[in-house]
Amino acid sequence: MKLLTLSALVCFTILSSSGCEKLSEEHEEAQSVTIKDINFSKLKKGQYSGYYAGGMYGWRENECQVIVDSITGDSSKVVTIELTKSKADYTEQFLDTLYNRVLAKQSLQIDAVSGATLDSKACLKAIEDALIKAK
Repeated sequence: MKLLTLSALVCFTILSSSGCEKLSEEHEEAQSVTIKDINFSKLKKGQYSGYYAGGMYGWRENECQVIVDSITGDSSKVVTIELTKSKADYTEQFLDTLYNRVLAKQSLQIDAVSGATLDSKACLKAIEDALIKAK
């Protein structure tokens, strides 16, 4: 019985450390993600889809829709950002906070949502992908 318990404990320890190692690797990768500085005022009017694969394990995979409207003949602004698909379970409060910061500043160079830096970067990467299509 002691041997069985010890074997189970060893297996649990190995599996746990493997999972922790994957999480650590994914966090390191996510922290190094950079967000491009895109000039929102020079975007083409329209609706654009953005996608981010979510990093090495796809844990933060997400898609969004971004609507760009023209202000004047040669100036535009992002008016709507909406999450359309996600593997992560983002709260409405998180998304509202993040998207409102982008809309208010008309920039992807914003402060991440407190306590959700990696998730913020993942969502910003999907927005970035959409905006690159709007250039």
